Amino acid sequence: MNAKTTLLFAALGCSALPLAHATDFEDYGRVTRVTPVTEQVNRPRQECRTEYVQVQQPAERSVGGSILGGILGAAVGSQVGSGSGKTAATAAGAIAGAVIGDRTANQNVQPGAVQEQAVKQCRMVDAIETRTTGYNVEYDYRGRIYTNFMSYDPGQRIRLRVSVEPMNN
Repeated sequence: MNAKTTLLFAALGCSALPLAHATDFEDYGRVTRVTPVTEQVNRPRQECRTEYVQVQQPAERSVGGSILGGILGAAVGSQVGSGSGKTAATAAGAIAGAVIGDRTANQNVQPGAVQEQAVKQCRMVDAIETRTTGYNVEYDYRGRIYTNFMSYDPGQRIRLRVSVEPMNN
């Protein structure tokens, strides 16, 4: 090969350099700061408790005295008066007899017993959860500081894909 041909190939090679493709390689940067990015989420939940209250049970009253007193009062009232007055006397006797019979039959009835009863009370309360959604990572690569958002904490060093391209001046 003569000098002219060698010089021609060298000139063509140098002129093709700007057209060369970028070259990628892997390297590592030193992590200088990791800041978790969080969000707060409300998860309402039901909170219940049981309280015990004292409740007085109703007294057991007898209706037999009222019925018997009403019948006897009506019978006595029907013996008084005549015509429409007899009807009024029968009705008044029935009412008075029922009241007297009820009081007589239930005069010794004690108030109902006091019992404890469980009462469940519930309410909704806010339950705030803090969730980490990712990390803001600051790292140093060859004296320059970069920041990137990542879904995980990379630790003390971060794996990088470095792309090298010739500069056009």
